[in-house]
Amino acid sequence: MICSKKSPVVGSAARSSSSRRSSGSSTAGAAASPPAQRRSGHKRPSSESKGVLVRHMRRSPDDGYRHDLVPGLRSSVDAARLADELAFSAARLRRLRQDPPGLYGEAAAAEDREEAAWLLFQIVFFSPLEGEDPWASIREARTSWASGELPRLEGAQFGPRTAHDPRHGDAAPAAYRAWAERNGGQVAALAGEQSWTPQHRFERVFERLGFPGFGRPHRIELLATAGALGLVEVDVWSLQLRSAAATDPVAVTAKRLMGVSDQALVRRRLRELASATGVPVAAFDLAFYNWASPDPEARVTAGVSVDPDPDERELIADALGVA
Repeated sequence: MICSKKSPVVGSAARSSSSRRSSGSSTAGAAASPPAQRRSGHKRPSSESKGVLVRHMRRSPDDGYRHDLVPGLRSSVDAARLADELAFSAARLRRLRQDPPGLYGEAAAAEDREEAAWLLFQIVFFSPLEGEDPWASIREARTSWASGELPRLEGAQFGPRTAHDPRHGDAAPAAYRAWAERNGGQVAALAGEQSWTPQHRFERVFERLGFPGFGRPHRIELLATAGALGLVEVDVWSLQLRSAAATDPVAVTAKRLMGVSDQALVRRRLRELASATGVPVAAFDLAFYNWASPDPEARVTAGVSVDPDPDERELIADALGVA
């Protein structure tokens, strides 16, 4: 038995067959208030980088929803929205593999793989804007790998998941260039040892990308997109929550959904969620980030506007026991 409705559920988002009913319950995860990031291209005020601005994670009323895949949830409305975000992020990752848009497409088509990798790093560092032209600021600020120059930060706009922090400036791009040059180039540095498996490569390179200001979400995004674009064979099989900041909304969300704080147990349950829904763990990071937003209409697309596959969304929702 994996799903239980202890009371009638109001709204179309609640659907569960009688075979899923159970009298069991789980401990709910605690709500948290991670710092907000602006969902426009405007620069962030310095107070935001210091954690002054916060957003409160939305929590819907308990309507009796219970499910073993997400034991921390108590609302079918929250579960249905999770299905929405998982479906979107899965479709986004698939689009990156099959037909990458904008500067992602330029990186995928580049004959020089070093230039492709450098462009991808700059996309992650700046973060695409949300709007009609997600790439406007990155086009102005980017540099080529061959030039040896760091991206131009003065006057640049930064997207909602940027790695830029005024306290670190261009430390992350500088450290990345130095790391790559020490290891025979970016692609060689990202690939590591030939004997590494895709999972081992992910873990080792994730650790080595720990530059000043280049946090857990940025390393996850860089490796996930590098894998999707075919620059390196890598399996993003974990969200690496042990490296998360205390206010990281993805880490807070993962613990809330899984109903526990133990990192090993959270990682295992996330793998179970991936297996049951068919959504790769690499898509969880953006899905959880968007799910944590108090505004369900302010979805961060990270440069890939795509409509979720309705059949895939239905399969995910069915796995979660919701409509």
